Amino acid sequence: MIIVTGATGNVGRTLVRTLAGQGHEVTAVSRRIVPSDVPAGVRAVAADLAQPAAGPPTAADAVFLLVGGDLMMAGDPATVVAPFTGAGRIVLLSSQGVASRPDSLSHGRAFAAFERAVMESGTEWTILRPGGFASNSYAWAPSIKAARTVAAPFGDVGLPVIDPDDIAAVAAVALTSPGHAKEVYELTGPEPVTPRERAAAIADAIGEPVTFADQTREEARAQMVAFMPPPVADTTLDILGTPTVRERTVSPDVERVLGRAPGAFAAWAARNAAAFR
Repeated sequence: MIIVTGATGNVGRTLVRTLAGQGHEVTAVSRRIVPSDVPAGVRAVAADLAQPAAGPPTAADAVFLLVGGDLMMAGDPATVVAPFTGAGRIVLLSSQGVASRPDSLSHGRAFAAFERAVMESGTEWTILRPGGFASNSYAWAPSIKAARTVAAPFGDVGLPVIDPDDIAAVAAVALTSPGHAKEVYELTGPEPVTPRERAAAIADAIGEPVTFADQTREEARAQMVAFMPPPVADTTLDILGTPTVRERTVSPDVERVLGRAPGAFAAWAARNAAAFR
C-alpha cells in the first residue's frame, strides 16, 4: 500500500491516478478530501499532518510526503515525519531552494529541516527538489478569463518551470521501483521560459490574444502576501527577479529517472487550456 499526502494538489492528484492505474493499493490523504476526489478503489483519508495522532496509518510500502506551506514554516519536522517511519520508503517533495537558497527561511532552511528529518528517520528515502511549477500560472486564470490580460513582474526573466505531472511521474518511479534510495533529484522543465512567453503560450492554447502587463516588484508583493507568508513572497520574488545560476539551469534528473525529456510549458498550457477560457 502506498500513502500519498497532499493527494488533492497539483502533484498529488496526478500521482494518485498514476499509482492506481498501475494497480497499486493507494491511500490518498488530504485535509478535506472526500471519496469523490479519488479514483474508484482508492481509499480517501481526511487528515491534517499538523495533528499526527489523527494521521493516516503507517503500515505502508511507501509514502509520498508533501508538507503544506503553513506546516512547513511552523511545524516540527520530526513530529510530522514520525507517523510514516514504519513505511518501506519515504519520497519527500522538497524544494530546489534547499540548494539554491540555503539561507532562505522559507525555501531553504524550512525544507532542509524536513529533509533532515526524513534522512534521519531510519526509513529508506528519496528527495525531490523541483523548481518553479508550471501550474503557478493558474494564478493568472481570473484575469485571463475576465480581460485576456496577465500582469506579472520580471516579464523577461526566464526559469525552467516544471510540469507538475512530471514531478508526479518521477515520484511514482521513486515510490515503486528499486534504485532510488538516498537519491536527491532536482527537477526542472526542459528550457527557461519567461512570464511573457508563458502568457503567449496560454494565448496559443486558448486561441485568443492575451496582453502581458509588467508589474513592479512592490505591486506583485502586495498581491502575494494576501495568500502567502511575507518571507515566502519575498524569496519567491527574489527567485523570479534575480535567479541564481542553479535556478536558471536545466537539470538532467527528470530524463535520468523517466528516460524522456520533461514536458514543455506550452504542452502544459495546451493540456490545461480550459482553466483559462
